[in-house]
Amino acid sequence: MVHSYLRHGPTQAFGLICSNSSNSKYGDKVAYVPALEDVLVWDVKKGQLLAMWHETGHRSEVTRIERSPQENVFGVGYADGSIRLWDSGSSSVIATFNGHKKAVTALAFDNEGTRLASGSQDTDLIIWDIVAEAGLYRLRGHRNEVTGVRFLVPQATLSTSADSPSSILLTVSKDTLMKVWDLSTQHCMQTVVAHRAEIWSMDISSDQKYIFTGSNDGDLKAWKINYEAVVDGLRESESGEIDKIIHFTASFPLALHHRVSRVLFHPYQPYLAVQSHERSVEVFRIRTEEEVRKKELRRRKREKEKKGKEKVGSTVTETKKTLDEGDPKPDEVILPDFFAPLLVVRASGKVRSFDFGTKDTGKAKSSVQIFVALTSNALEVYDIPPPTTSKGETLEATRAYVLDLPGHRNNVRTLCLSSDDQILVSGSNGSLKVWNMKTTACIRTMDCGHAICSCFLPGDQHVAVGTKSGEILIYDLASSTLVDSIKAHGATVWSLHVRPDGQALVSGSADKEVKFWEFRQETAAHLKKSLSLGHVRTLKMSDDVLSVRYSPNGKLLAVSLLDATVKIFYQDSLKFFLSLYGHKLPVSCMDISDDSKLMVTGSADKNVKIWGLDFGDCHKSIFAHEESVTQVFFEKKSHYFWTVGKDRLLKYWDGDKFENIQKLDGHHNEIWALAVSNHGNFVVTGSHDKSIRVWEKLDEPLFLEEERERELESVFERGLVDSLNRSEPGDEINGQSSTEVTTVTKQTTETLAAGERIMEALDLANSELEALREFEEQRGRENISEAFNLQPPPRNPILAALDLKPEAYVLRVVEKVPSTALHDALLVLPFTKVISLMHYLDTWARMGWNVTLVARIVFFLLRVHHHQIVANKIMRTSLIPMRNHLRGALRQEKDIVGYNLAALQHMRQKHEAEGIAQFLEQNLDEDNAQGLAGEGKKRKRVSIRS
Repeated sequence: MVHSYLRHGPTQAFGLICSNSSNSKYGDKVAYVPALEDVLVWDVKKGQLLAMWHETGHRSEVTRIERSPQENVFGVGYADGSIRLWDSGSSSVIATFNGHKKAVTALAFDNEGTRLASGSQDTDLIIWDIVAEAGLYRLRGHRNEVTGVRFLVPQATLSTSADSPSSILLTVSKDTLMKVWDLSTQHCMQTVVAHRAEIWSMDISSDQKYIFTGSNDGDLKAWKINYEAVVDGLRESESGEIDKIIHFTASFPLALHHRVSRVLFHPYQPYLAVQSHERSVEVFRIRTEEEVRKKELRRRKREKEKKGKEKVGSTVTETKKTLDEGDPKPDEVILPDFFAPLLVVRASGKVRSFDFGTKDTGKAKSSVQIFVALTSNALEVYDIPPPTTSKGETLEATRAYVLDLPGHRNNVRTLCLSSDDQILVSGSNGSLKVWNMKTTACIRTMDCGHAICSCFLPGDQHVAVGTKSGEILIYDLASSTLVDSIKAHGATVWSLHVRPDGQALVSGSADKEVKFWEFRQETAAHLKKSLSLGHVRTLKMSDDVLSVRYSPNGKLLAVSLLDATVKIFYQDSLKFFLSLYGHKLPVSCMDISDDSKLMVTGSADKNVKIWGLDFGDCHKSIFAHEESVTQVFFEKKSHYFWTVGKDRLLKYWDGDKFENIQKLDGHHNEIWALAVSNHGNFVVTGSHDKSIRVWEKLDEPLFLEEERERELESVFERGLVDSLNRSEPGDEINGQSSTEVTTVTKQTTETLAAGERIMEALDLANSELEALREFEEQRGRENISEAFNLQPPPRNPILAALDLKPEAYVLRVVEKVPSTALHDALLVLPFTKVISLMHYLDTWARMGWNVTLVARIVFFLLRVHHHQIVANKIMRTSLIPMRNHLRGALRQEKDIVGYNLAALQHMRQKHEAEGIAQFLEQNLDEDNAQGLAGEGKKRKRVSIRS
């Protein structure tokens, strides 16, 4: 009989406030921040998690978040090149777009929210139609990662042009270039070498007049947009030069010459924020033209006064008279004069991204808030005070809200579970956190040193923590206090373990000593008992001690050393028993099974070895991980064990059969900590990505053969998808793309599966129609009586169950393919299947079934297979009738749309007519009414309707 195991699956990740893989968005005291593969929605004021945008099975990190002009819609780009549109109200995916080969680095919606432009590390730009859920085209021209994308919206005075108001796209890249694209003709109109170094950021002023770009070498430049050139096109001037759309205006001096990683204008208020340092954001106030001119006048006045005082025999009164009589016109105003440094927001850690609030959310009406996401897993919101007229006063941003308690500032180094699996303690450099395993809420936070190892003490009331400085810290969880701090070792405490009888603790350190401690209850002056440790004896070793472990039966003590060996002693007498050698690099972790018969060791040599404790023989050596093994633990009352490593994987093993039962991936960085449930229900892992993940045992059985087949299938599918998405040899010339505009295609496992489903449906329908045709032919050959007695062929079980005709079944399968994946799924079909599908498309057009979908498929197939269709006359018989049927069906659709459009226009005209029939009160004459209207005062309206 085949042995089965129980499968484990990921349940939830916690301990993460925000990751540093993407930018963040903020508005109405709600922050939308990346959390590895998820997006978290935080109420920053209350510190509550409102929602988590998670798609089951998707593991790629979030790399870009952008808000759409449409309400509750967000565009999120991922590291695998996919883009998902999320509905923030329901926390669900609206659409998924696949087109990029590498991480998405820039997103921008047009002013109506119907189109989306995306830039990526693969240097491509893709324009997506959100309504049709399809990629329109791919633009190529940049030679490095695209860092900024924006749609240009012309001013109201120029928007009467025949061109679409959002037909101009602006992009910047790390190749130092800024490009202007005309989306109506799909070509690059202008290319500017904007900086000497990589361009990292770009934003457009709220009045849509200026573009600001920031580079890697600390330059901040301003560029003016010539909208007349946008409207008129590329025309030659009298001198023979072509009018340019973008003109360089000015460079801005910044306080620090570091990388300008983000430039942002406030959407409504006159503020500009620039991040040119790791820990601070510079905020500028945008002056009005009147303020600038007044300042220039005052400056000139001061200069003239200074010159007047220097003249011998002149008086102050004469100087004033001269100034009054003279011409006070200032010099020409330059752009940097409009931007006055207001203040510098200094965050408590390294800033990953920042954002202005979309509304005035400060306490005072004129105050503005700036939201900062830190690389140290924390969020902060600062109030920016309004500018003051007094010269001596320096403005400072005040911190309004902080969100940092539900997560560690540094990587999680140690985890330990209480005996009832209710409480989890996690430790990192600087903090120790206590979590409720049912709610995954952080219930205690305590300061500590650099925690390396930890364990619960008997009674689950206290936790012992070993630190990098050689101390053992004892914490009381109920009162969240440090009960005792013992300078136990002269170097890092690498390992702690409680003796099975619960009476003593052993510690191993890099100072080459193993120390034994007994628990003591001390009664303090306030008559409260507290736990402390008393040193009993010391075992000196020949090398640094990396791990110590008692056998569950309490007879043996295992000690792993830096010399890659494991020494085993009798626990009571510390007499030497066995030496286990075989690892090539030091053993970093080990554990002993509950029956004290097996021991498993994990090493930096990537191997796991299973030993018998009777004679110290090595049962098996397994190449377990691609990187160093960091933790290993046996499951309680079994010979199954868990390992984690720096290769980001968690693996489940059978210690008797030496088989890998399951491989679990989810972490985005090396895993340092592991804790196994005392009841065997779940496993907890802690990683360098600052997240803590719980993996729960499911009721689903697992068979090793099926698991290996599934792994091989996934490897094959990934290889197939990669080979299909690989660029063709003639697609690039000298490392550059040969065409500026191409179609948007990218094969994924989903599109391959959809194409296979369409082919299966075509085969099923063809066989069914062929059987019916043969039956009809046979009936035609027989005489009437025999033909009447002939039985029709049995229907296909699927068609019979669904009660569908073959043509309707194929249409049902095609309709179920997601709109975003339809074109890629059709590319999978061989030409013979395309010919077969064309016959069904003709039938659907004749019947008037889903004409929009039919037209979309027909036009796509004709465009893709144009050369084969022209060279091959087989399809002539189906294309000619299809043209007539489709033209009639589309004309009918056009009539319906036209009728509905005319009805909507009539309703609008009727509404406007009713709205105009309003008169002012009779006692106000027309002139007074116009005056009031100009002043904007409220007045009573009387509606008169016939």
